[in-house]
Amino acid sequence: MAIWRQTNIDLDKITAAQEGTMGGILGITLVSIGDDTLTARMPVDHRTLQPHGRLHGGASVALAETVGSIAANLVLDSNESVGVGLEINANHVRPVKEGFVFGTAKAEALGRTTQIWTIRITDEEDRLVCLSRFTVAVIPAKRASPT
Repeated sequence: MAIWRQTNIDLDKITAAQEGTMGGILGITLVSIGDDTLTARMPVDHRTLQPHGRLHGGASVALAETVGSIAANLVLDSNESVGVGLEINANHVRPVKEGFVFGTAKAEALGRTTQIWTIRITDEEDRLVCLSRFTVAVIPAKRASPT
C-alpha cells in the first residue's frame, strides 16, 4: 500500500521546481517512486567532487536531505503541514569518482510531529556508498511561509 498522500505525482515537475536550489545546482533529479520509496539521481562531477577526485561527503548529505525532504512532503497534506529537516547523519562507505549515485528514501516512522527516513545511496553498480538517517519536523504550513 502506498504511503503517499498526494496522487498523480509528477517527478519531472518536482525536479523542475528544484531549479535554483541546492538540489538543482547539484543536478539532482527524481527518477522513480515506489509504494514507499522515492529515488533521486545525482551526477558525480565537478559540482560534487572534493579536491581528491572523490564524491564529497557533503554532496551525499545534500542528496540525502533533498530526496528525504521531497519524500517527507509527499506524505503530508501541503495545505496543513510542511516537513523540514531537523537532523541528518551519514556514514560514508565507498568512494565514487565518476558517473551517478542514487539516493533512495524509505520511511522508518511517520508520526504526527516527526518523521524518520533512511536514505541509501548507491553507485551505478548498486554498491552502498552512503547510509543516511534523516529526521523531519512536521510543522504547520502557515509557519513555513516565507512571508
